[in-house]
Amino acid sequence: MEDTSKDTIVRLIENQREFFSTNKTKDINFRLEQLRKLKRAIHKYQKKIEDALWEDLHKSPEEAYLTEISIVTGEIDNHIKHLKLWAKSKRVSTPIHLLPSSSKVIYEPLGLSLIVAPWNYPFQLLFNPLVGSISAGGCCILKPSPHAPKIAKVMQDIIEDTYNSNYIVVIQGGRDTNTILFNERFDITFFTGSADVGKIVMKAASIHLTPVVLELGGKSPCIVDADANINIAARRIAWGKMINAGQTCIAPDYLFAHRSIKDELLDKVATNIKEMYGNDIKESRFYPRIVNQRAIDRLEKLMNQGKIHTGGEVDEKERFIAPTIIDNVNPYFLIMQEEIFGPILPVMTFDHIDETIEYINKNEKPLAFYYFGKNRNAKEVLAKTTSGGACINDTLMHITNHKLPFGGVGNSGLGNYHGQESFLAFSNKRAIVTTPTWIDLPMKYAPFKYFKLIKKII
Repeated sequence: MEDTSKDTIVRLIENQREFFSTNKTKDINFRLEQLRKLKRAIHKYQKKIEDALWEDLHKSPEEAYLTEISIVTGEIDNHIKHLKLWAKSKRVSTPIHLLPSSSKVIYEPLGLSLIVAPWNYPFQLLFNPLVGSISAGGCCILKPSPHAPKIAKVMQDIIEDTYNSNYIVVIQGGRDTNTILFNERFDITFFTGSADVGKIVMKAASIHLTPVVLELGGKSPCIVDADANINIAARRIAWGKMINAGQTCIAPDYLFAHRSIKDELLDKVATNIKEMYGNDIKESRFYPRIVNQRAIDRLEKLMNQGKIHTGGEVDEKERFIAPTIIDNVNPYFLIMQEEIFGPILPVMTFDHIDETIEYINKNEKPLAFYYFGKNRNAKEVLAKTTSGGACINDTLMHITNHKLPFGGVGNSGLGNYHGQESFLAFSNKRAIVTTPTWIDLPMKYAPFKYFKLIKKII
C-alpha cells in the first residue's frame, strides 16, 4: 500500500481545521444526522465489509458481524439515544463564597482528531472511536492498518461515499505515513496498537501537548481456581482465546490453573475447541488466519518450550496455526515475556491463589483480567490486583457493555472509550462561572477589610 505524501496530509488537516472553525459540527442535530448516515452506510456496505474481512483474515460473516459490525452499529445506536443528554450542560453546586454566581460544565469538541487503528479488528477499532469523535462534534482523520488492505479500502469507500473530506477522511499508508501523521498537530490522537508504538505516539504528541488515548495490550491473565465450574470455564476460555485466532488484545494471554483441576480443565478446553471448529480445524470456515508471515514466524518461536498438550500444527502457506495449548510452562520461557497475540495458550499451575497474585503484580498491568471460581474469592483477587477491565467466570464480554468504560492501565493503555466515555474522550469539559452585576461584594478586593469573615467562609 502506497504512503500518502506529507503535502496531501497537511492540506487535508488545513481543510478540516477550516471546516471546524465554521462551528457546523457543534450543532447537535448535525452530529445526530452524521451518526445516522454512518449507520446507513454500514448497512449498505455490509456485504463488502464481510467479504473484505474474509479475504484479509479469513473471518466468517458470522464472526465479522458479531465482533465488528454489530459492535459499531450498537455503539451508534447508543450515541443517538443518549447524545442530547450527554452534551447538555451540567449545573454544579456553587460554594458560598461565589454566591450569587452560578456554576456549570459545558462540553465542547476538542477539535481535529487522529484515529489510528490496527489490523486485528480493523473495522471495529477504526469506526468505534469515530462514533465518539462525531458525537463530540469534531472533525477526524482516520488511518487504517495496511496489514488488512481489503477492509482498509472498503472503509475508505464508506467514508468517501458518506462524508466530505473536510469533515472526515481516510488516509492510507504504512509506517512512513504514520510517522508524518504522528508529527502533525491534532487536538486529540486516538491510537490502538502495541505499547512500543504507543510510546512513540505519546512522545510525538507531547511536542504539541496533544492529549492522547492509547488502547494498547499486554499479557491478560486467566485464573481457574479449584472451585470453578470446569465445564463452563473450559468453554468460555476456548472461545475467548481462539476467536479471531487469538489475535485479540483482551484475549486470555496465559492460563493459571489450580493443580487439582488442571488436567481435567485442559482436556475440556481441547474438547471445546474441536466442538467449535471441528476435527479438521484448518478446513473450518469459522477459524481465522494469522495476519501475515512475520506474525507466523514470531508465533512459531513461542512454541519451542514447554509440552504441547493440544495443537501445534502450522501451515505457513495457509497462514494457519492450530489452536495450541502448551503445558508445563515456566515463567521465564520466551512465551511469557511478550504478548502472544495468537492461538497459543500457555499454562502454569498454582497451589495457592497468592502465587498468581504475586506473579501478576510483579509484571506490567494487564488490559484484561479473568477469574473463574466462587465470587467471594473473586473479590479478594480483584482487590489485590489491577487491570483495565475484568470478567468473573467469563472472558471478553466486558467489552460489549456500552455503559462500561474500556481502556487499559499503565503499560496496557491510557484513557477510556465506549458509550459516554467515547463522547467524553473527544470532548473538552469547560468550567463556567456566571456572576451577576446587580451586586459586587467587596470581600475579594484589597485592602481586604473583611479578611476575618472571608477566612470563616472559605
